[in-house]
Amino acid sequence: MRLSISKKEILNRQERFWQKLQQQELDCAILFSPIDIFYLTGFHFHPTERPIALIIDPKKQAHLFVPYLEEEHAEDFSVEIRYVHSYPEYPGIKHPMEYFRDELVTAGFQGKRVGVDSLGYGSPAGYHGPTVDQLLEVKEFQSIKDLVPELRSIKSAEEIELINESCRWGNLAHRLLQKYSKPGLSELEITSRASTESTLAMIETLGPDYKPHGETAFALFRGQIGEMSAYPHAVTQNAVLKTGDTLVTASSASIWGYKSELERTMLVQTVSKEQEKYFQYMYEAQEVAFQHIKPGKPVSYVEEAVQSYFKENNITHLTRHHTGHAIGLLFHESPFFDLGDHTIMKPGMVFTVEPGIYVKGVGGFRHSDTVLVTENGMEMLTYYPRDIESLICY
Repeated sequence: MRLSISKKEILNRQERFWQKLQQQELDCAILFSPIDIFYLTGFHFHPTERPIALIIDPKKQAHLFVPYLEEEHAEDFSVEIRYVHSYPEYPGIKHPMEYFRDELVTAGFQGKRVGVDSLGYGSPAGYHGPTVDQLLEVKEFQSIKDLVPELRSIKSAEEIELINESCRWGNLAHRLLQKYSKPGLSELEITSRASTESTLAMIETLGPDYKPHGETAFALFRGQIGEMSAYPHAVTQNAVLKTGDTLVTASSASIWGYKSELERTMLVQTVSKEQEKYFQYMYEAQEVAFQHIKPGKPVSYVEEAVQSYFKENNITHLTRHHTGHAIGLLFHESPFFDLGDHTIMKPGMVFTVEPGIYVKGVGGFRHSDTVLVTENGMEMLTYYPRDIESLICY
């Protein structure tokens, strides 16, 4: 059972990244994105006000630039990093970006064509500082903010194995959520119990090699209970469940950072004709999406088909969002099943499929399944029941 990405794969990622730089005639690169640094180095960290960056120098050598408090962490947990450079603290007597400039000059960045995912470090945690174009004289700064996300969009066999493992534990968490969803119990009572029990089962089964690098197993409603379920991204209200409520759920688990998404529409004890009608529309819209996921077609092809279904049934006004998105190290990644996204679907891409219908006064109706694009179509990775009879909470 795979619980992490191998060193061999991370080295392969670094090589592919370097090849992409050369194709764009770039000499070197600077990355500030924590998720892309993790993808290329295996170094998982908590971003704060203290700048952290990955440097690929003109000699193809990888450097990490970190605060002193992360120095040993970076040295011990990163893969194939030639140098780890540290600075004392932020903001410090000497600003971290001044140290950063010194390291870039030493690494030979001056006068070069430099790829950057951002011109500066950014953080909502109180960071302020200069951008690299204010610090360094180079031939050109070129944006490569989409380069690593594009590499991440095609999942390897190792990544798919981790996502499959995530699906298994998300499935258990959701099973427990449905088991405990009864009238008279509050949202937090139910979700805390389901999430805790599934996490305990997961860590006992997977053992000490399990590293979440993200959330452990969880299942929740995110406030989508009863009439509040008509808000696609409601927030937790700690509502008390009552008979007849429409529930929209979510469950997952991170396995070395890799995620899946399982969402279901459930009904508490009884189902009205109106709930049944909208549930069926949602179910059929998701089926339409499944049928149109094919390699070689643009992702907009899927959204066009779903939008046609909504229009044919005169329910477009009840929809609020596109049909889905890629998923992997982040819950929301590109590309998107959206009319404006024409990225070509390729084998190895992993998506959520989640067309939703939202009826004020009745509730929201949304399933989400995680699927893999294959050579011939798609493979469903999540496997929780989708039919209405299986989703009534007694």
